[in-house]
Amino acid sequence: MPRGKVTGKPLGNTARQLLFSEALRQQKHPPVKDPKDPPPHSHTIIGNMEESPQGASMDRILQEISAVGPKLEGMDSAMMALTAETRSVRLEIAGFQSQISGLDQRVATVETHVASWTDNGQELMHLHSKLTDLEDRSRRNNIRLMGLPEGMEGTDLASFLRDTLPKLTDITFDPPLEFERVHRLGPKRQDGKGRPCSILACLLRHGQARQLLQTARAQGPLKLGTTEIRLSADFSKETVDRRRAFLSLRPASATWT
Repeated sequence: MPRGKVTGKPLGNTARQLLFSEALRQQKHPPVKDPKDPPPHSHTIIGNMEESPQGASMDRILQEISAVGPKLEGMDSAMMALTAETRSVRLEIAGFQSQISGLDQRVATVETHVASWTDNGQELMHLHSKLTDLEDRSRRNNIRLMGLPEGMEGTDLASFLRDTLPKLTDITFDPPLEFERVHRLGPKRQDGKGRPCSILACLLRHGQARQLLQTARAQGPLKLGTTEIRLSADFSKETVDRRRAFLSLRPASATWT
């Protein structure tokens, strides 16, 4: 049987002693290794890494991870800046909310005042209407004479009107006309040129004033020689303005009441 061949038969004592002696000798005197020699299996490992596609993939992954690092740092800085800006925006929004809350309160207060002013305005309009009506009633005995030349009446205007108005209107008054006051409106014209000032006459009796106005309205302008004289009621300014507005907008068939 060749030496060293392992068979299924058990070794003898002599073979055992030889194997034991060889192992002991190698243990006491190990073989000297050359430092230039590569470590066991090193060439195989390096070759495998160089030739293996998995090694190249790992290198690329490491390079990509190294390149992602600065990007992540930039993203961290951007996130920190965004967080700070978001915080400032939140503070501004909180300030705006407080301002809006204050404005809501002020608007509610103004609306309350406006509502009260509206009620007061309606009440004022009602009072103004009543005041205008009272003023018109206080003037119902007044008549205005327009177109009578200044100086024609002489020194006593009341006596002149008492004698002239019945002749102009062909009305016989019984009792005769009586005036509470009579005067011209505005300053007296010294040169006698221009439009003569109107005469305001307050009669003692309302019926006589109404009769004069109805006759003048029916006859039109009254003639005193060659002079035209017009009579009109003495209304308040508000009533006159309303009458003018009505006359400017009324249809041809409408009448002022």
